[in-house]
Amino acid sequence: MAAISTDYKEPSYGNWRVPRSAGLGNLGAIGTGIVMAGLLLGIISFAIWGLFAGLGVLAVAGVSALLLTVKDKHGQSIVDRLGTRLSFRVSKSSGTNLYRSGPLGVTQWGTYQLPGLAAQSRLYEFKDSYNRPFALLHVPTTNHFTVIFSTEPDGASLVDPEQVDAWVANWGGWLADLGDEAGLDAAAVTVETAPDSGYRLRNEVQMNIDPNAPAFAQEVLHEVVRTYPEGSATVRAWVSLTFNASLRTGTKKREAEDVARDLASRIPGLSARLQATGAGIARPMDAQELCEVVRVAYDPPAALIIDEAHAAGTPVSLSWGEVGPSATQASWDTYRHDSAVSVSWTMTSAPRGSVNSAVLSRLLAPHGDIDRKRISLLYRPMDSARAAAVVERDQNNANVRITSGNRPSARALVDARSAVQTAQEEAQGAGLVNFGLVVTATVTDKERLADAVAAVEQTSGTSRLLLRRAYGAQDTAFAASLPLGLVLPKHSMLPSEIKDAL
Repeated sequence: MAAISTDYKEPSYGNWRVPRSAGLGNLGAIGTGIVMAGLLLGIISFAIWGLFAGLGVLAVAGVSALLLTVKDKHGQSIVDRLGTRLSFRVSKSSGTNLYRSGPLGVTQWGTYQLPGLAAQSRLYEFKDSYNRPFALLHVPTTNHFTVIFSTEPDGASLVDPEQVDAWVANWGGWLADLGDEAGLDAAAVTVETAPDSGYRLRNEVQMNIDPNAPAFAQEVLHEVVRTYPEGSATVRAWVSLTFNASLRTGTKKREAEDVARDLASRIPGLSARLQATGAGIARPMDAQELCEVVRVAYDPPAALIIDEAHAAGTPVSLSWGEVGPSATQASWDTYRHDSAVSVSWTMTSAPRGSVNSAVLSRLLAPHGDIDRKRISLLYRPMDSARAAAVVERDQNNANVRITSGNRPSARALVDARSAVQTAQEEAQGAGLVNFGLVVTATVTDKERLADAVAAVEQTSGTSRLLLRRAYGAQDTAFAASLPLGLVLPKHSMLPSEIKDAL
């Protein structure tokens, strides 16, 4: 009788941390500077103008520090929340939260162009060294070029845990290698779940059924075609890589043809390495397929028409000027676009402690209360030279927060140990990546929106993620969840360095 080995122990993953600038207590560098400047001005006011002037200066400095120190569970201070509300009110009063396109819209050329951050984007199509067509999306506002890979994940069902661990390790290595890719600024993984129309299954069965097969076997196949699409879902995944028009700082910006010529020889290697991460067969997405994905995202009922056309063998011809919605309205907590309503969330905190490889399975799985759901993991890899400087600075900042008070908090001590471990792992060759997550839930009936919101918030809790509804920026978060390679920090009016120092 063969013995069953129980020595295997599933590995865990963790040690995610948010870089913080050095400061007093919970204050960042800017808040600490405000406190020190307020104390200095208070002392000068006491000496020159007297008691009441000095107390007034100290009160202003104290209130300013309080507005920056008091934060909610999402890390949002009072200043952050007030700034978000003020920005949305300005947008609503000026009418920029509304969008109309097409012949009756406000665009000068009468096309259905994309709204918001992707309004000025341009789509090209080239061929790689394997003679495969690939789409190249150009965003002129940030001088970024994005190439998208369509993948077919193998899934973890009936897969040995050792194989899953190997996929996770290869994925970590793939992300670490992106830091050494010339000109690469960001990467993203988008997983979308939606109802299956059944046209593809029906077309596949009708093309391959044997007319000489027994009548019972044919009837079984026909019954499967009729009943299987009910309640079933389709899962699609894409990996987008965003490259800068300039290979290095200060160099000449390249045109689309130059970037495509450079990427044509690199795309086969990038897609081949993706297969070792469990992504399945990875191939570059062509322009027509990208147009269909974006068109369906803004108008979900269009998916039935497109699937029916593909099943009938009729080619679908969409241009980049036809994929946008005809009308959108961005509200404080929802986003109305054509025939659907969406709600988007952003991740404010990664899972604390250690997690296993299936931590996101509940969030990624299809849900009956959501017509269409997208989860996008956004990555910004760092090159090895910058990563070394970042981890050393984080370690020094964590030590400053410990030594700045007589009794450091438990969280500060844990953060310091985490910073030391990160620095050690980076010194041994590990990569450093900034990452975030955007979740978008879409329903075609507004009455079902509350159920969709509850479903996302419940499954995010089981995934140990802390999600915050993208209040006042629903249209931006919706665009960020699409496989367009948008780098959100580059579109922000406030530089990320100042945000980190607050």
